[in-house]
Amino acid sequence: MESTKYKKGMKRRKSVLGKKYVENALVNTTDFDQDFQRFITENAWGDVWLKKSLQFNEKSLITICLLAAMRHWEEFDLHIKTAINNGVKKNEIAEALFHVAIYAGVPAANTAFRRAKKLI
Repeated sequence: MESTKYKKGMKRRKSVLGKKYVENALVNTTDFDQDFQRFITENAWGDVWLKKSLQFNEKSLITICLLAAMRHWEEFDLHIKTAINNGVKKNEIAEALFHVAIYAGVPAANTAFRRAKKLI
């Protein structure tokens, strides 16, 4: 049975990442990772992404910066695409990546700029 937190998280997850992407992730879920998928949906999407203090675009920019700083490129690419689809402007992404350069290093920002440029 799906909890209320899961249902709200799934709705937000689909609104951020796109219905097709999320449904593909769910179709590919197995017994091995089903608890992890539930964990992500309830905690990331059903809690953190539903908090009200930050605006949606601010959360997207923070996520992009964190993923670039940690060099999680597959997730970075996904969140660049979804940020653009959800109204974050390319100049906002560029400015955020300058923060990555200063606080996480030029090599991470260089890669992030190169990848984002291909996706925007």
